[in-house]
Order: sequence, then C-alpha cells, then structure tokens
Amino acid sequence: MFPPQFGYRRAGSVAEAVDLLAEFSDRDVRVLAGGHGLLPDLKAGREAPDVLVDIGGIDDLRYVEAGDGAVAVGALTTYADAVESEALWSRATAFAEAVSRVGDVQIRNRGTVGGNLAQADPSADPPAAALASEATLVARGPDGVREVDAAKFFAGGGGTALRDGEILTEVRLPTADGAEKREAAVGGAYVKKTHPASGYALVGVAAVVTVEDGRVTDARVAVDGVTDPPRRLAPVESALEGESADADSVDSAADRAAEGVDPEAAVSDAYASGAYRVEVLSVHVRRALETALDRATGAAATPTGPPHRSAAADGGDRR
Repeated sequence: MFPPQFGYRRAGSVAEAVDLLAEFSDRDVRVLAGGHGLLPDLKAGREAPDVLVDIGGIDDLRYVEAGDGAVAVGALTTYADAVESEALWSRATAFAEAVSRVGDVQIRNRGTVGGNLAQADPSADPPAAALASEATLVARGPDGVREVDAAKFFAGGGGTALRDGEILTEVRLPTADGAEKREAAVGGAYVKKTHPASGYALVGVAAVVTVEDGRVTDARVAVDGVTDPPRRLAPVESALEGESADADSVDSAADRAAEGVDPEAAVSDAYASGAYRVEVLSVHVRRALETALDRATGAAATPTGPPHRSAAADGGDRR
C-alpha cells in the first residue's frame, strides 16, 4: 500500500524541530523518528498527516549516559545501541531487558527508544519498564523543557502527556548509587509472552525489587499488553513489600495480579482475548518477580548485555 501524500521537513536540531512544529501548528503534523510505528500506520491508512517533521538526523539525541542517581537515554538512541550499554543493564536492568525484547534485529537497529515511548502502544515493551523503573520523561517544546513522571505520561489509546509542539528528548531511569546501593540490593527483570503475529507483548511484565536483610523493602511491578494504558499492579506491590524474599511471598503476590484488571476492558484481538490475557497475567508476574529477586539476592547473575538471539528464536516482530 502507498501512503497518502504529505509535506516533509527535516530538522537538524531539537530547536529547529520545535520551530517546525510551531510553523505547522495549524496543520495535522507528525514527528518522524525511526519510523517503525508511523510508517506502517501511513501505509495502512491509519494516519494521513499533512506534514512530517523528520527528527531522525539529530545526533545529539543519541546517547546512554550514566550519572549520579540515574541513567539517561537520548530519545533517538536505537534499541540496538541502548542494549549495548553495560550501565543500562547493571543499573536499569528491567528497562534494558524490555528494550532487548522489542521486535527483531532489523527493528532494533532502526527503531528508537523515544519513538517507542512517544507512540505509547499499549502492547509495546518499554512503557511497562519505564513505569516499573519510575522513569522521568523529558520533553522540549515552545515553552522550554518539561519533565513528566512515567506514571503520568501514558494516557491510553496511544495518547501521552506530550503537548502540541513538544518532542520527547530523553528518558531518565533512577538508580541506587553509593551508600544507598551498598545497604540494599536491587534486581530488575522483564518477561514477555510474545504476540504470535506482531511480535509485540501479548503479556509483558516488568519488575524492580529492593531487598534488604532478606526482606523486600520496595516492589514495583507494571504490565503491558493487557491494559490500555500500561499500568502498575498496586495489589502485587503491596502484597510483596515487607515480606520475605522467598517463593511463598512471590506466589502470594502474583496471585493478586488480576485484582482491578477488568477482562472486558483488557486489550483483545483475534489471537488472544482480554479474558485470556488476564488469566495468564499472574504466571508472568510470578516469573518476573522470581527473576528480579534472584538477581537482587545474587541467586542469579544480572545480565551485562543483550542475549544473542535470532528473530526466529525469540518470536520477534513479523510485521
């Protein structure tokens, strides 16, 4: 299928991109980054903008930087480049693992972290990890730079907290450092049942846990592929916090995964109904918590890089 005709402008900097969005503010304008979300929508007729502003050439937005208390990922960092960062794996493991599970090799070489978050597909992998990581998303627009908590960023139906004329520039992932890190052990994980047709998450769960003296002092668990928008699973978190870091606690917490998740309102398609996704949610919550706790306690090593996988082996994107 051929996309509809549209105007095209290429920005060489963030400032120029913001100016172009302002110039075409009276038109239907879209931002083009890696293109793996927008271009299929154009070809399928789901989007018909008047103008595309291409930000894909802004190299200043390609980086992974580890600083005090956070790892910052530039919005135009490709998935492939992001998961080559040892700092991202060691300090924001759940997010790194979620990014490593996006699509296949071709998608990961071209698609961008910021484009994924801005598209806000309810079945994409990074949004749940951003929620569990309590990430901060940084946007720049005509009124300057603005920071948005991940918990307030995803609005459902592909909507986000981005305002007209803004572009997403960075995601910051808070990490424990120094004395704080020595006192408590933090583990993260992302597990996923891959959609058989699209490669998106049919059910995806991100977990970040903190263990101190054998007890879970902090638990953050978020899901994608089931709810729109992706969300934290508060009953699971409250059931685990304060409990021993063992299998019984994980089982009790995972059993509460479906609390407050309406099967009638869950994501549903011809491959998997909402009821099915909710039914298998607790299994994936249990797997994510088990892995995160094993990594926090040292029972399992935290990965330092992406697994070497083929698209066939990981059930990758078949779009």
